[in-house]
Amino acid sequence: MAILERHDTGAVRRLHMNAPERLNALSDEMLAALQGEFDALREDRTVRAVILSGEGKAFCAGHDLKQMTAGRQAEDGGKAYFKDLFDRCAAMMTSIQSLPQPVIAEVHGIATAAGCQLVASCDLAVAAEGTKFGVNGVNIGLFCSTPMVALSRNIPRKQAFEMLTTGQFIEANRAEALGLVNRVVPHDGLRAETEALAAQLAEKLGAAVKIGKEAFYAQLQMPLEQAYDYTGQVMVENMLYRDTEEGIAAFLEKRAPEWEQ
Repeated sequence: MAILERHDTGAVRRLHMNAPERLNALSDEMLAALQGEFDALREDRTVRAVILSGEGKAFCAGHDLKQMTAGRQAEDGGKAYFKDLFDRCAAMMTSIQSLPQPVIAEVHGIATAAGCQLVASCDLAVAAEGTKFGVNGVNIGLFCSTPMVALSRNIPRKQAFEMLTTGQFIEANRAEALGLVNRVVPHDGLRAETEALAAQLAEKLGAAVKIGKEAFYAQLQMPLEQAYDYTGQVMVENMLYRDTEEGIAAFLEKRAPEWEQ
């Protein structure tokens, strides 16, 4: 049984975390499997949208605490292991936003600590009613410093700080109001809603989505004038695509575009 399953439907790829007995924890094995899939997706132009989901009663419960406890047994108290672990996790999280394809988190049950970080790192998120989100490490004496990076880039700072310091969960509707997820749907409609969104994204010109996603994250780090200068250059490049010319012509002629990419 694979710890991470892959299913393709047309131009949509589903990556399904399949370790329900561990609440799909980000173990060494899960991190390696996710990183391997993301590395492969970077060069795969047949896939235009990605769904990330989890088996069992939880989306993802964060790092594997049993593995982390075992890591402490090293002579240095686990310092080298923990540094490597958090570096690998950060690399996997940042891989998501550097992919050419939009990645949608399909969330149910709980998404806690690094699991919440995983939701925040995805480009979009759809959650089932009743899902709970938290960065609860503080409850066991471990402040969720790395999950904080993604969380604080998704929701307002005071709400992020409250979650980080109280260790309390928030409900799905609160997560939607804060901007952590895009929409909340009944549990029995979660898969259909996510797949409909993915299919909508997959219909778009892949080259345009790729250049747009890269520009979206890049401009967020820039001052206003620099952002406009940069994105103006991106639009010039995009306008020169043959398929963009075809898309504009098709719109004016009231027909479906015939894209090559």
